This record gives sequence, C-alpha cells and structure tokens, in this order.
Amino acid sequence: MKLKKVVFSVLSVAMVGSLLAGCGSGSKDDASADGKTKVTFWAAPNPTQMKFWGEMATAFEKENPDIKIDVSQMKESPSSEATVQAAIASKTAPTISENINRSFAAQLADSKAIVPINEIDGMKEVAEKRKMVDSLDAWKFSDGNQYVFPVYSNPILFAWRTDILKEIGVNETPKTYSEVLAAGKKLKEKYPDKVIWAKADLADPTAWMRWFDFFPLYNAASKGNPFVKDGKLVADDTAGKGLLTFMSELQKKDLLLAGQATDPFETGTSIMADLGPWAFPNWAEKFPELKNGETFTVSTPPVPDALKGEANVNTYSDAKGIVFYAQATDAEKKAAVKFLDFVYSNDKNDLKFLETTNLIPARDDATENATFTEFFKENPALKVYAENVPNAIPAMDNADYNDIQQIIGEQAWNPVVRGEKKPAKAWNDMKKAEDEVLQK
Repeated sequence: MKLKKVVFSVLSVAMVGSLLAGCGSGSKDDASADGKTKVTFWAAPNPTQMKFWGEMATAFEKENPDIKIDVSQMKESPSSEATVQAAIASKTAPTISENINRSFAAQLADSKAIVPINEIDGMKEVAEKRKMVDSLDAWKFSDGNQYVFPVYSNPILFAWRTDILKEIGVNETPKTYSEVLAAGKKLKEKYPDKVIWAKADLADPTAWMRWFDFFPLYNAASKGNPFVKDGKLVADDTAGKGLLTFMSELQKKDLLLAGQATDPFETGTSIMADLGPWAFPNWAEKFPELKNGETFTVSTPPVPDALKGEANVNTYSDAKGIVFYAQATDAEKKAAVKFLDFVYSNDKNDLKFLETTNLIPARDDATENATFTEFFKENPALKVYAENVPNAIPAMDNADYNDIQQIIGEQAWNPVVRGEKKPAKAWNDMKKAEDEVLQK
C-alpha cells in the first residue's frame, strides 16, 4: 500500500500523543509567549546535530531577544517520518524541521503540509550567502519549486583497497566497468576467495537500500538522469541496461558476494565498497590500519567505458535538509528565516557543523573556502566528499519513491545480482512494473 495514502489513517490519537511527547509543541497558543515570537525547530534524531542546533539557538537568542528558538530532537520511534506525519495530523507541526530528504518532502508537498522555500522571503538570500546555488539546483522539484533547504549532502563514493590492488599489479584505481573487471580477473588469479564487492544488501529488495548501490552507479552511468520526472518514468535505457550488464559480469565471474559477511572491505574480503563519510570515525576506532592514501583511497563510482575521463561524475547524495511547515504562522516563518540567516551567513558555523557531525555541508565552495582549509588538510578523505557535493543527486522527488525503489530491487537489481535474470529482461520487467505504479 502506498505510504501517502495511509499517512494519517494508521495513526491513532494515542500514538500521536506518544510520538510527539518530548518533541516540542507546534501549538500556536504559545507562539508569542512573553511577547517573543517562538520558532519550534525539530533537529534530527542524532545527538551531534541536536548539539549543534542547540548551540546555534543559544547564540542567536543573545542577539535577538524578541525571538525564542525552541530546539528539540525529532522522535525516531517508530520513525522520524511517522513523527512528522503524526504532528501534521494533530496540527502540532513545528515551524521548521531538518532531517527531511527529497523523497519524503515530495509526500509532504503532495499533501500541502510544507511550503516552497522559494516562496518564503529571504531564503534566496540565505542560499546565496551560503554559496550553495549549484548544490541547491539539484533539489528542484518537477513542479519548479524548492521544498527543502539542504543542510548536508553526503555523496556516496567508492572506497578501494589500494594495498591489495598493488599486490595484484593494479596501480591505478579502476574508473570504468572494463577496468573493474580487469582488476577482478587479476584478483581471482592471486586471491580466489576475494571479491570486488561484498554486501548482503545487494540481494535485498528493501527500497532504501537502492540509495547505496543502484543509484550511485546509475546516476554516474546516466550523467544524472532523474529516473522519474513529472510522475513519469524517464529512465535511461542505455545506462540502465549497461549497469545491469556490468553487475551480471561481476556475478558470473564470482566477483560479488551478496551473502552475510562481517566488515568485508575492512578485512580485505572485498576490495571495493560504497562509502559515506560516516564510516571514518568507526574505522579510526576499529580499523586504525586503514589509512587514506596508504591502504585505501576514495573515488567516484565506476562508469561505462564510454564515459572514461569524465570530469564530473554524478552519484547519489545521502542528503537531508530543512522544510517549512504550512501550519506555521507568517511571523514564525519570518523569525525562522532570520534564524537560518544567522546560522548560514557565517561560514564558521558550517565548519562547526562539519566538525561536530562529520556530515558534509551542502555548499559549493567548501574545498575552496579558506574557512575549511585546515579541516580538510587534516581530513583529506572528507575533502573528496566535499569536492563531489555539486555532482551528487538527492533522492527522487516522487511521493511513490518507496514503491518505485522496491520494484528496482525486486524486478532488476536483485535477480541480476543473484544470476536469475539476464540484464535486458530485468530492465524491461522493471520498466513495465514501474509504469503500472506510476499510472495509478
């Protein structure tokens, strides 16, 4: 059943109350308590983000005593999306919240629960001050509006075990499908038990998993084709069939491991892994032997041979941002814009966000801006992520994204990975099923 059709019907009054407990209230009764305009802001259910926004609110209030920024952590039980939906249903939505990706925003926009940020006075100037015009462009919706102000953008890149590559005589990180397959041939000759890519999720149809395997590679192969646009499937056949053929070749040559494996890249079972910047703190603690430039490197997704030498390779962006809720008053929205302007007019605040959360700010100039130079000098792997922010594409702007991505897995990606379908049939089966969903 499509989520957008059951958003409110599945939530009982009791659940609404439990979800919202501790989240802060969106009630308008206290919006101007003590003569102050009150902005309720729900931070992501991540302690580091909550810490950042709490400190920003405190600093802002010192300079703006007529505005109260009430920051609270968004509940994630049963999910942060359910928390938002419950608040909207009970008319207790906050003024603004972060932690909204483009696909969930499409659901909220369909139900008129959020308002376009391009219609809110002052937000264009906030984006310009933050130097994020190019990054913001990728978030534009099919209707021409912008519903999400991106806070962070984590391009999904690919890590390679350069130490193992050197052992098998590969001195350059593979960039194309042919180069990956050639490296795989050498790998099998020396290490029969090793594979290129090991990940149980490859054979799992769960919709969100496609953000971290199919879409990084598909976006790279299709040069950023949106897959679905204006409610219609516009998928690139050449890129899609080519990608599935590449995956089929990996499967046939025993270069994929879709079963359970513990830390396969870290332990050397596989030599390639899709990777977000959140992995590095864990590696520093558990796998200190992994050193950027010595045992591994980070690169853009492999591309079809025809795109060899492509300067700007697209990928998927695990990215979320801030939305303005329709239930908020004009005074609250105005005050929220003033708060965001305070935060983003000072580049040092984005540096603080980066240092606090290890999430890449959604801006175009991070690797060129002197504010971030020292940080990236000390964290060179993260610099690669920042360089790729403008080329990273967020989740699709379609309210049926969950169904759409489930079909990608069930009809195409998973059966090819398991060797159960030929690439062309898998792609065509997927397209037929997608059309049926989109035409409903």
